[in-house]
Amino acid sequence: MVQPAVPELVEVDLHESLEARTESLLTLRQLGPPDLVHLIKVQPKGTHKEIGTYHHVTGIDASSSASLAAYINTLTYSIGENQVWFGKPQSWKIQAGTYCCYNAFSRVDMRVDVSFPGSVDAYAVDDRGERRVATEPLWLETYLCSVLRAYAYAEDNVQTRIVGCRRFNPIVSTESEHRFLDAAERLFAKGWQLGSDPEVQVPNIVSNHLTTGILKYIQTTGRFASGVNLFEKLRIKYPEVASLLAKVLIDADEEVKAVQLLYETIKVLPMDHALLGVQADFCQSKGRSDLALECAKRAVNSAPSEFTTWAKLAEIYIALEQYEMALLTLNSCPMFTYQERDFPRMPQPAKMHLPILPESMIDESLDEYDVKQDPLPAASLKGTFATAYRLLTEIVAQVGWDTLLKCRSNVFVMEEEYRHEKNASTVTNASTTALRGNSSEAERKPEDLEKPNGSPEKSNDEKEITEGVATISISESDQDTIIEKPEQSKETENDEEGSEDDSKNYTQFQNKRLCERWLDNLFMVLYEDLRIYTIWRGEIQKQKMKNLPVEKSASDWEIHGELAERLHHVDEAIEAYRNCLNIRFSSKAFRGLLGAQEKARDVRGALNSIIRLTAWNYRWYSEFSPSLLNSVRRLIAEEGAIKFRSVVQSTNLPQSALDLTHHYSEICVAFRSSGSEM
Repeated sequence: MVQPAVPELVEVDLHESLEARTESLLTLRQLGPPDLVHLIKVQPKGTHKEIGTYHHVTGIDASSSASLAAYINTLTYSIGENQVWFGKPQSWKIQAGTYCCYNAFSRVDMRVDVSFPGSVDAYAVDDRGERRVATEPLWLETYLCSVLRAYAYAEDNVQTRIVGCRRFNPIVSTESEHRFLDAAERLFAKGWQLGSDPEVQVPNIVSNHLTTGILKYIQTTGRFASGVNLFEKLRIKYPEVASLLAKVLIDADEEVKAVQLLYETIKVLPMDHALLGVQADFCQSKGRSDLALECAKRAVNSAPSEFTTWAKLAEIYIALEQYEMALLTLNSCPMFTYQERDFPRMPQPAKMHLPILPESMIDESLDEYDVKQDPLPAASLKGTFATAYRLLTEIVAQVGWDTLLKCRSNVFVMEEEYRHEKNASTVTNASTTALRGNSSEAERKPEDLEKPNGSPEKSNDEKEITEGVATISISESDQDTIIEKPEQSKETENDEEGSEDDSKNYTQFQNKRLCERWLDNLFMVLYEDLRIYTIWRGEIQKQKMKNLPVEKSASDWEIHGELAERLHHVDEAIEAYRNCLNIRFSSKAFRGLLGAQEKARDVRGALNSIIRLTAWNYRWYSEFSPSLLNSVRRLIAEEGAIKFRSVVQSTNLPQSALDLTHHYSEICVAFRSSGSEM
């Protein structure tokens, strides 16, 4: 199998990349950055001046010092004799190399120094920069972390690209799978030490990066039987693992077993929010959101400080078309500051050697390194805020902007209401004060949303009000759902500014809540998305009516495709992506099309997207994409391996690019996936 080319970043000062990595160890909080490979090179026939180069890599077997030293040894053949260096053929000799692989369990950096010819030195460096002995337990932890990182960093895109990073598939056979799952079983109890996804506040034994990695591997490769065997063994010691086992059983179409498992386990662990979440997901998938609602309420009661339980409850209220309850629930979600992945922090290199693999080049340029970024604020949302925004867009997609505003004014205190009551009473505690009455406020217009709460600036009292925390007490049924009632305000003895007409026009906040500032800002973000989308669609309609072409750049079409996709306008998103691809290559546009092509069972179109994305990945030094492997596996399961290979071969693309795609089908054959029998 053809391997990706080797990128090289040239150091200004020798060993500065290793020093920067050592200094950053203290700041690492999760799985750690990709592995670092540092090389010292000289030109035998030149000045013999040493230069330092480095690149990053994921997916290399890190189970021992020998396997890491072997990787460095392979580089002597890839970037040694007759290397094209900045456009000129040159000969280089690697004098020494260092491989750095982070162990997120013990918080040490495992390093292997290789000198040519022949010597290998393995050791660990802690966050204080001190050396430790590299023991067998440390190597086991390092191996497991390297596999999890390979999956976590596999999906590369322009926004999150790590310059000069090679990506390999860490598990390509049933033997390597067995080693991975064995290591996961042995270290399962320590998984919470790795941290968790940004939507999880407190990592636990079933919600952490280890369990996320295991589930992603199982879902990507379709190795459900292996997952069931692993979790069955772990469930004996850890009953909570039943939630993970049930997920795998459902994915494997063993729904009866999954329901039986949930029924038996919930009797033992009645307040396990993970189990209740799986129950809610299953009921919702069967179109029984009414049953899912009760499970979601119990999950919120069992874990009120977790974002995922509240978000699931809001999602179910949206499915039940109870939009006001969905907004109240969303307002109560505990939001967490997003923690970025542990990206490598390297000094600015003197220069970068980014070679192109000839096999990855097809009929268009695959270089989209400097593309226009999406200027809309919604594109930059991450973690809990991205999920909350998605729920808001689902409401808008179902009922429209005007109805959303009406629901908002029915459940939240509006600016005008607050101002009226502020003038009519003495506000003693703005974060808990509420007006009294039952009449409703007139709906706010979209143009009032140019500033949060419709005002350019907030007074100190108004700022205080937006920081109040709204809570909902969830009980077992809709009738028992209690919205916490705020304290009433103290009225002044002389209300000179109030009038009877005002009392009729404004509610006096008895059952209304204060909208959290973050949610108020998301309404602003949504308004901006809708405004730009409306302008865009209006321009297109005008041009079509005049029979004129719509002249936009590829980057603009790409941004509009993302915007339409965020707002759940699938057809418009596909149209924008196709227009983008008519101008130039775009990995983002092909990814957007691939999902739609799979849903429409457009095999030829889906394979065309897969081939081009695979070539693009190789262009940027990656042979492994979990999402593409999953797409290939599903296509083979539906159409069969023979038809898959036949359609791939029938395309008019270069054979070298087709061979890169066959690599994924070979993995499916090695794993004996459904439909892969030749």
